[in-house]
Amino acid sequence: MLSATVLIATLVYAGLGLVILVVGFWLWDRLTPVDLWGEICKNQNSALAIFAGSIAIAIAIIIAAAIHG
Repeated sequence: MLSATVLIATLVYAGLGLVILVVGFWLWDRLTPVDLWGEICKNQNSALAIFAGSIAIAIAIIIAAAIHG
């Protein structure tokens, strides 16, 4: 059975991880010289979409390892 403390801690860490993921991906998007979403949506650049997805997964793995300790 889950206690309230464990549930609240899980939700806080999940929310914190999501915020850090969004900020990290936004920062990566701003540092690249091309318009990421324009290139993916307008020009249908699937290689860039795969690369952006891999960056998001890499950031998520790093955040999970940092939170887990």
